[in-house]
Amino acid sequence: MAINHTREVVIDPAGSTDDIADAKLLDTDALKLAEMGYSQDMRRSFSVFSVLGVGFSLTNSWFGISAALVTGINSGGPLLIIYGIILIALISTCVGISLSELASALPNAGGQYFWANELAPPQYANFASYLTGWFAWAGSIFTSASVALAIGSAAMGCIALAHPDIVDPITGLPKVWQVVVAYQIFNFLAFFFNCYGKTLSKTALITLWTSLGSFFIILIVVPAVAPTHQQAKFVFATFVNNTGWKQNGIAFIVGLVNTNWAFACLDCATHMAEEIHSPQRMIPIAILGTVCIGFITSWFYSIAMFFSMNNLDKLFTTLTGVPILEVFNQALQNKSGAIVLECLIILTGFGCLIASHTWQSRLCWSFARDRGLPASHFLARVAPALDVPLNAHAVSCFIVALVGLLYLGSTTAFNSMVTACIVLLYISYAIPVACLLWRGRNNIKHGPFWLGPIGLFSNIVLLLWTVFTLVMYSFPPVQPIKASNMNYVSAVYGIVTFLSLSYWFIKGKKTFRRREQRHEQAEITAEKTRRDSHIVR
Repeated sequence: MAINHTREVVIDPAGSTDDIADAKLLDTDALKLAEMGYSQDMRRSFSVFSVLGVGFSLTNSWFGISAALVTGINSGGPLLIIYGIILIALISTCVGISLSELASALPNAGGQYFWANELAPPQYANFASYLTGWFAWAGSIFTSASVALAIGSAAMGCIALAHPDIVDPITGLPKVWQVVVAYQIFNFLAFFFNCYGKTLSKTALITLWTSLGSFFIILIVVPAVAPTHQQAKFVFATFVNNTGWKQNGIAFIVGLVNTNWAFACLDCATHMAEEIHSPQRMIPIAILGTVCIGFITSWFYSIAMFFSMNNLDKLFTTLTGVPILEVFNQALQNKSGAIVLECLIILTGFGCLIASHTWQSRLCWSFARDRGLPASHFLARVAPALDVPLNAHAVSCFIVALVGLLYLGSTTAFNSMVTACIVLLYISYAIPVACLLWRGRNNIKHGPFWLGPIGLFSNIVLLLWTVFTLVMYSFPPVQPIKASNMNYVSAVYGIVTFLSLSYWFIKGKKTFRRREQRHEQAEITAEKTRRDSHIVR
């Protein structure tokens, strides 16, 4: 069952004004949630800053740029990164506005799958919602896998810099199995940080400040100690095309996927809607704050790093497999110092992985309570003592661990999932937005955050960009095309779609909670919430 008991809020007569105000907020938020057909299963212990911490820690654009250099530097060089950040930031602003409007009007931990269920035409609502939920959850799994790989590769890069003898003599890079071991260790450690709900909000704040602190340390130290600095022309006008594509435009687009990865997962904050007071106001702040901080940090970080490097060619051939580590080594001319700075990036990336686990577990849990996944009854449980959806969290992390093993068989196939995480998430955003436009933007009750014509423009940009990425991000990253460098992202889409449709026809079509059922339950739940949730003064 998705509906459980509603917590009773009791305030001591001598309680503070703040306590009573918080209780009233909880009561109001719980009632709004009940009117959607859900009970208040978890405590609203997150502040707007801790939700921003989760959202930014996950997106963490400057960390994403550091990780994306490994391929982006070959598909455009400095020019791609510098101007790609501006382009993707503008598009992400439109994406953020679209998500913020819906999160403000319909604040629910289900996020995009819940919106699709509410906004789609009645005859298509359940199927649209179901597909959206699957695409979103699959995107979150692939995102966690890509983050775990990024920090696992960075860790092995540090070891390779200190001990060059460990690298594979054939590839000149750290051995694949070593990277996979590091991947699994980080995934396992991040699992534990999401097992206790009371500390999650504090963890989110710590990861936020860790990221910003690391950013400022690197931003100041690297340019300050670099023995030489590049000319502005190198930073702002150098295009590199090592992809084999004859058309530079195609090479730019192929490389853009890496910059795009640094701004992915903007829906994260929407899935914390049932763990924060006044989500209709706070979630938009967290989403757009994530985009704003992400652009500022990633753009200035990229400029500083490109000015500080002295040999671009070495980034392509570094034995660490981590170009940003080579930048640090060139600037500091000291392996130990470079490793220390890279450890700051690893620490930031670990915070990103913790946030990704938080996000994917909420997606899995919320979707399961509407019976959208196999074993939904098991996945929809919240551990009362821990105040987290522990089953959904554990299963999601286990799947991420299994996905990591694919890297042993084919690094190319694994890398295709990085692209898949971006596009699958865009599709999951596009479905409810398309339903909103079909229904009419003025035919739903607006939330406090609603931008009218600007929102409409943002919706259109999101839809067009989703179509663009679906097509263009499927292009092979290099030429000539071989089995070892093919882009298998279309196969990933096919597998996710096959699995979701198979379960739909086997069981999901019968068990997935229909909109009519939820609306009927909402009346009962709302009345029960009004009756049971009260303040005793």
